[in-house]
Amino acid sequence: MASIRILDGGLGTSLEDKYGVKFNHSMPLWSTHFLVQGEETLLACQADFVTAGADVLLTATYQTSIEGFQRTRTADHPDGISKEYIGGYMSKAVAIAEKAVRDSDSKIALSLGPYGACMIPGQEYTGNYDDDHDSEESLYSWHLERLQLFTVVPGLIERISYIALETIPRLDEFRAARRAVQDSGIKAPFWMAGVFPGEGDTLPDGSSIVQVVEAMVDPATRGARPWGIGINCTKLHKLPSLIESFESAVKELIESGRLERSPAMVVYPDGTNGEVYNTTTKTWEKPQGQEHKDIANADSWASQLANVIRTSSTRGCFQSYLVGGCCKASAVDIGDLKREFASQGST
Repeated sequence: MASIRILDGGLGTSLEDKYGVKFNHSMPLWSTHFLVQGEETLLACQADFVTAGADVLLTATYQTSIEGFQRTRTADHPDGISKEYIGGYMSKAVAIAEKAVRDSDSKIALSLGPYGACMIPGQEYTGNYDDDHDSEESLYSWHLERLQLFTVVPGLIERISYIALETIPRLDEFRAARRAVQDSGIKAPFWMAGVFPGEGDTLPDGSSIVQVVEAMVDPATRGARPWGIGINCTKLHKLPSLIESFESAVKELIESGRLERSPAMVVYPDGTNGEVYNTTTKTWEKPQGQEHKDIANADSWASQLANVIRTSSTRGCFQSYLVGGCCKASAVDIGDLKREFASQGST
């Protein structure tokens, strides 16, 4: 039986749904803003996931960027927070996560989104980047500079167990991020997760899963090799097909001698019931005229996700899974997911 561990859920949406947070354009750092203002609320929200049973907790750093801090105005920084101060906030992110996992065996993962997550409006789901960040070389430079926000803080990287490079919408960004990790000198295991928002099984830039998996793990691609690969911020109903395609691509690399063994599989889909995020209004909306199955009349989100992972596990490609939720997946959902696997002796 494959090893299955539980990841946390959607931080930003949980801050909204449980703690009444209202995000707007004055908060360009999104949930990372709570490192600047609102630490106690952030701690409470993250602790909810640990209490629910998350084995791995992501830090509130997904939208960390030099640009985002520069656009953040506070009483102490009326002209924006300059680069020299960012390291202190990154230390705070890890410290808050450490408080949340205290008295548990949960591990901490450093959450890092794609360049598109730091654009206004966000472009994680399109990969439509500005001209200054529209090539592998420019994305490599951007990711490396951001990783260095953490490596310049003495001992900070040693306090985390994983790095998560998440919601990547472009093939060149996978290659760029691998190179950036290698050149940053970071030795912590990391995973890479792509986003598949359309109805097809391709990245927003049109890349196939074969291309995605090769960009993630093929030794011929220069850069550090990830501990895990997978999918996040993607609708649950797409997972069976996507995971099978990941399995096929990994098996092909192994059979061709380009890969020695399978990486871990990391899967954390949206917890939505048909809602789509509007990056302009920063709200979740159901598309007009589109019918969606009522979740009350279907198996629960946790049950559906657990069944997808169990089915994949029976095929034997991946020996290790990290499974959780992304947008709209609450601590309650993560608790249900933990119980789903525990009932089968999987965690």
